Amino acid sequence: MTVMSTPSAFIDFTQQEGLAPDGRCKSFSDDADGTSFSEGAGLLVLERLSDATRNGHQVLALLRGSAVNSDGASNGLTAPNGSAQRRVLSSALDNAGLRPSDVDVVEAHGTGTRLGDPIEAGALLATYGQDRERPLLLGSLKSNIGHTQAAAGVGGVIKMVAALRHGIVPATLHVSRASSHVDWADGAVELVTAARPWPETDRPRRAGVSSFGISGTNAHVIVEQAAPQPQAASPGEGPREEGPSPWVLSGQDASALREQARLLDAHLKGRTLSARDIGRALALSRTHFTWRALVTSPEGLRALAEGEPSADLVRGTALSAAGPVFVFPGQGAQWVGMAVALWGNRRCSPRRWRSVRWRWLRWWSGRWWMCWVMRWRWGGWMWCSRCCSR
Repeated sequence: MTVMSTPSAFIDFTQQEGLAPDGRCKSFSDDADGTSFSEGAGLLVLERLSDATRNGHQVLALLRGSAVNSDGASNGLTAPNGSAQRRVLSSALDNAGLRPSDVDVVEAHGTGTRLGDPIEAGALLATYGQDRERPLLLGSLKSNIGHTQAAAGVGGVIKMVAALRHGIVPATLHVSRASSHVDWADGAVELVTAARPWPETDRPRRAGVSSFGISGTNAHVIVEQAAPQPQAASPGEGPREEGPSPWVLSGQDASALREQARLLDAHLKGRTLSARDIGRALALSRTHFTWRALVTSPEGLRALAEGEPSADLVRGTALSAAGPVFVFPGQGAQWVGMAVALWGNRRCSPRRWRSVRWRWLRWWSGRWWMCWVMRWRWGGWMWCSRCCSR
């Protein structure tokens, strides 16, 4: 995750002339003139394949191999080290038990700088670009969303997992011509400037993902297409012993609830998805509003969308038991008359106020009544604020 809460990074890199004036990363382009920082966050859930299969979890991709190294004292703080990058690429291939030609695509670090991109491209040409029949396809997510810094690596992995699953190699943007500072004839590497189908082979699709720290740590992982998994198409279609998979929907009112059902029904048409995964996502990753419904079949979902009754549909409303919450922020946030309106609110139980008052008296020996402090009587607030700020 990267959150840029201050402008310091922009100021520092502007002084070094390291930022693109137009705010665009032109990865491996002849027009490359600096990087562009952005914020981002990504999350990956890792599980052993055997555990995921046993637990019935959806496997999006396999982590085939990985490697991390450090170039140490080499070319300085802002200059990448090509030999260290070549070593980490080779180590990841060795860890995966693969040859360079077994990998179809590399999602590069590709910051869009005149110095860094040629060095990285040279390392890729020397490692992946040799002894292969078809070229390695090259791209960088930074041309789409900028350099998310600490989140850049996880963003690249997410991009390649999606590309593996959809069979499409995304384009690298803002490239009028591949960088003339790279000798592309040194190996079989091709910069992807327009989205294209993933190359067809007789093996699973594979991609490498690079992420390099500023003059130091280099990381490279290889992800592989997961084998197809048997999936249920709709609620209740799983094995009999598992029973139906209930889907929970909600909305702010009745019409919003029907609209949610209509959108879900439209999304599912023409798709084969796991009923259990959908049910789990609806139950655990959505905000639950007052108007709710539970469906156990596609017919129940359509009935909900159309406002019709169904034996596979239950509707209801949830009652909220939430009450007032007191927040005690510490010193410096108080003001004269704070909570006076709440004191006079009839909905607040007098019994609770009496309980608070007697606790106050026990601590302060009756010297100051709580109501005096709240209502600014006889200097009560001033005395209390001096005491509490010590």
